[in-house]
Amino acid sequence: MTVSFCAARRGNAALNRRRRAHNRAVRVLFIIGLILLALGIASLFVPIPVREKHGFKAGPLSVGVETTEHEKVHPAVSGVLIAGGVVLLIAGARKRA
Repeated sequence: MTVSFCAARRGNAALNRRRRAHNRAVRVLFIIGLILLALGIASLFVPIPVREKHGFKAGPLSVGVETTEHEKVHPAVSGVLIAGGVVLLIAGARKRA
């Protein structure tokens, strides 16, 4: 059985396309892992401002107060973000090699 040069070339082209698509997917995993890791670490230190408006209206009069509080994300949420980022970084690095 002989395989023509064109058929072998088409097989290589298809294999190369699959490899490029796989490498692109792995790169996306790695980038998402980096983003999750950065967000997890930042959420440990950077507080999130929360604004609340309190007040009432009585006819044409209105009285109100706006308060701003800075709250940090719960450490468990930060831990999940960091763990997910590390898992995706490892998955992206292993698939790449």
